[in-house]
Amino acid sequence: MSPGTGTVPRVVVVSRQTEYQALIARHGTRGQAEFFLSTRGRSIVDLVRADEAFDAAMAIVLRAIPTEWRRSRVDRGDLDRFLFEPADIVVTVGQDGLVANTAKYLAGQIVVGVNPDPGRHEGVLVPHPPEAAPVLIERAARHEGTIEERTMVEAALDDGQRLVALNEVFVGHQSHQSARYTIGFNDQSERQSSSGLIVSTGTGATGWGRSVSLAHRSTLPMPAPAEPALVFFVREAWPSVASGATLTEGRLDGTTALDVTSEMNAGGVIFGDGIESDRLEFSWGRHLSVRVAAARLRLLR
Repeated sequence: MSPGTGTVPRVVVVSRQTEYQALIARHGTRGQAEFFLSTRGRSIVDLVRADEAFDAAMAIVLRAIPTEWRRSRVDRGDLDRFLFEPADIVVTVGQDGLVANTAKYLAGQIVVGVNPDPGRHEGVLVPHPPEAAPVLIERAARHEGTIEERTMVEAALDDGQRLVALNEVFVGHQSHQSARYTIGFNDQSERQSSSGLIVSTGTGATGWGRSVSLAHRSTLPMPAPAEPALVFFVREAWPSVASGATLTEGRLDGTTALDVTSEMNAGGVIFGDGIESDRLEFSWGRHLSVRVAAARLRLLR
């Protein structure tokens, strides 16, 4: 039972296919997968080793869950169809990106990030070795330990559709065509044609946001991961008789929003954390508001 609640805790273990598992699913057998890799000058050995490390880590994590507790396992591809409970303890076993993929479906649940292979994964969001799982799961159930909160970004359309992301939100065209829209920020407004725009959190500021910031040669300070602030950058804005290129970056603090109205007949999209399959359509006339999300990632340290 959870201390003081009288309810049986549930641990939700989230993972994704390893590269080896994906190869076997595609080619049927190890021999066929090995032959496929050999034709491209690669060896299957490293993928097998990584798969074995993942299996060993998963076994440790599953054994760490008390037998009387409830448990569920979810693949990354099924997250959009899984219903998390408010008191769930969420354990992600995999790379840092898996935490970002999971965070958008949560509403304050504690997340324990387990790194199955420190030689392959940085471990910024999955800082714990599998062997720490028993202690961490117990701490999460008791609401003990240090919780690191990270700011998230929310994109909301005028029809009520919304998405939340941990790293960044992308707004643009789904192909290499120019994205056309009107952008509004701090009482300024401009029609633009560009390669799209991104709105980054402090967590995403070391990834795509940082890359675009460097391309801009921007002096805009990037927020810290826990700071309730965002930055936006327009990618390759094109100045013309019908479009401008002056409103290309800015910082969103607190309740400040970035407003975008689509001028794309088809192909306009909004997605978060690089997951294009889980996107919102951004067609002509749709109005989008991007701001700091109310939800925050709660990561057990």
